[in-house]
Amino acid sequence: MWLKKITLITIIPLLFLGSCKEESSKKQSESVKKEISKDSLSQTIAIEEPEEVFKLNEENAIPFFFDYQKDLKVDKVKMTTSMGSFTIQLFDNVPYHKANFIFLARQGYFNGTQFHRVVENFIIQGGNADDKETTAKRREIGRYLLPPDTHKGHKHHRGTISMPSSENDNPHKLASPYEFFIVVTKPGSYHLDGDFTPFGKIIEGMNVVDKINQVPVGKGDWPSQNIYIEKAEVIE
Repeated sequence: MWLKKITLITIIPLLFLGSCKEESSKKQSESVKKEISKDSLSQTIAIEEPEEVFKLNEENAIPFFFDYQKDLKVDKVKMTTSMGSFTIQLFDNVPYHKANFIFLARQGYFNGTQFHRVVENFIIQGGNADDKETTAKRREIGRYLLPPDTHKGHKHHRGTISMPSSENDNPHKLASPYEFFIVVTKPGSYHLDGDFTPFGKIIEGMNVVDKINQVPVGKGDWPSQNIYIEKAEVIE
């Protein structure tokens, strides 16, 4: 009988100790679950609040290019096409158009676009394409136009690079920033002065421009065989 009491006394503390351990384990488990839940919630919140992507639009384009051109010390862009390469020097006194062209070249916008309009003995026009990639690049950069800047003394001499105006409801001839044309006419196409903004000139590779200007074209003056701008490089 005495032995049974001792055994019972010994077992009770062990049961109590086991119960405490079990309770402690439950608390630790609940604590871990709370921490995991807390971390999961933090991660979910971070995913649900992505950083806003900057895009150009009609309101912010001019302020953006005003700031962009302040420290711009470069003025040359080399274009490599599927028919050869040429180099453009940009005019300093048309700052928005110059800044826009350099910005787009640095963004890689022109890479993979085409010379989509060729008018013999007049112009070649580039910066567009009939693929989804070009549309996607424009969507990522933004939708905007540039005001004309036609009173800086530049004329549409042969070899001048100028910016066409947008075709959509555009009485003020705002410029389409993604495209450009190069004058091929000798000595120039001066009837364009006052309507479009010359913003640079070809300083090397005019023979390539002439070669592009001689290709066969189809409907809408689009070359029968695509002529690609493979790469536009800012000469730093």
